[in-house]
Amino acid sequence: MMNRIQQTFAKTEDHKCMSLFITAGFPTIEDTVELVLGFEKNGADIIELGIPFSDPLADGPTIQYSSNLAISNGITMNKIFDMVKQIRSQSEIPLVLMGYINPMLRYGLTSFFEKAQEVGVDGLIVPDLPLDEGHMIHDLATTHGINIINLIAPNTTNERMQLADQQSSGFVYCVSVTGVTGARDGSEVQKSVDQFIERSKEHITNNPIMVGFGIKSYEDACNISKNVEGYIVGSALIENIKEHFPKPEWKSEIFDFVHRLKFGYSRGGTRRLTKGSISLKTDI
Repeated sequence: MMNRIQQTFAKTEDHKCMSLFITAGFPTIEDTVELVLGFEKNGADIIELGIPFSDPLADGPTIQYSSNLAISNGITMNKIFDMVKQIRSQSEIPLVLMGYINPMLRYGLTSFFEKAQEVGVDGLIVPDLPLDEGHMIHDLATTHGINIINLIAPNTTNERMQLADQQSSGFVYCVSVTGVTGARDGSEVQKSVDQFIERSKEHITNNPIMVGFGIKSYEDACNISKNVEGYIVGSALIENIKEHFPKPEWKSEIFDFVHRLKFGYSRGGTRRLTKGSISLKTDI
């Protein structure tokens, strides 16, 4: 029987899957659940819920900022699990927890996976857990029905790409550029990403590929993910929230941004239909 992540990729065969990253507890603990549900209504296919950590070595300034704010807001692992439970009571969107191994170890790995299964978590990304140490969580993940999603980058060897594929379920997270998270200029990413994606597809054969790091617009998403199953947006979304919160109607602005990321047009605006190199516009 397919899990939620696999079901999502089966349903999105005719379009790209969009995964959004939001730090749990950012900009406030009370807002996270409503944001996630709004993301789904505006085109998100998968949600990555970030576990804030005081030493986020793979994250750039934007997600570091959101993590620090969430920690100062009083976020805890149990509060994150409660958020998942609230979301799951209203939605079947796949929920992936993304965080560093230290908070999971402190919580207790067995307790962590038991609780994750109980509340309805579908997947887990642990950026600082080397593939060679994956045995720490793989057996527990399998027992509790949690997909482990590994990351690959341009400096990942062909052999380790294959290992990441073998040890992953759900999808493989393809980091389009070497470095920390952060929205980048689309042309900067595009220069190196095509060749990397081509090599990744040769060695990732068991799982869909989702590409992330550097996507900040619909055009970026289309260009960078054109040869894979989907794309991931994190820093650009956090930046957008940071820009608008707590102005009046700030959530409406964020949901409109998400809608444009997925469809290329604002809610209730103009739809962009692309056929070959011809871009057509139609009012909806």
